Amino acid sequence: MLRYIYGTKLNRFPRLRASMFHDRAEQFHRRLGWEVNVDSQGEEHDQYDLLNPLYVIWELEDGSHGGSMRFLPTTGRTMINEHFSHLTDGVKIESPFIWECTRFCISPRADRRAAAALVLGAGELMDNFKLSHFCGVFDPRMERIYRLYHVDPDVIGAAGEGKDRIGVGLWEMKPEAWKPTLARLGIDRETSLTWFDHSFNRAPLMPDHDEIRRIA
Repeated sequence: MLRYIYGTKLNRFPRLRASMFHDRAEQFHRRLGWEVNVDSQGEEHDQYDLLNPLYVIWELEDGSHGGSMRFLPTTGRTMINEHFSHLTDGVKIESPFIWECTRFCISPRADRRAAAALVLGAGELMDNFKLSHFCGVFDPRMERIYRLYHVDPDVIGAAGEGKDRIGVGLWEMKPEAWKPTLARLGIDRETSLTWFDHSFNRAPLMPDHDEIRRIA
């Protein structure tokens, strides 16, 4: 299922939290070779994890992390404005209707549904929080995923060539994106909204027996 969890509440889900930060270390440090900080516990964190971001997390059946993204309003500190402003010619992205999305991570334990789940979660955030766009930095490996789910960004800046190219984009959840995303997950919109409402205590969710055991 999808969970939407603010940073200050991550400790309520210790297995989900630990496996997310371990998977981030695996993907960004060991597999992609990024210069990121990995602590003695093998977890990858940065300064933006301290700003109480909202995490969208695909939870696997065993309660561990299957995939995640991190969101911060652009009215506060963001990675784009502090580290990638050269890609926007120094123009600051700042609006209550635009949030930054970073740390798109897929667990090696997850199946093909994980990417679809994260696209769906972003769409639910945009729709339910009445946002107009997300902004983020992306590299070529992500472009196939964007095309698959009809969420190609509007590119507002880029630098580099080939596999070293990075861009800054603005995303919106286009109407044509909902159907293939839900189909890839094998669920309907009602189920998606139930997950969203449960995370924000807007409606009760009756868990299955395995989930009851995890909570207990």
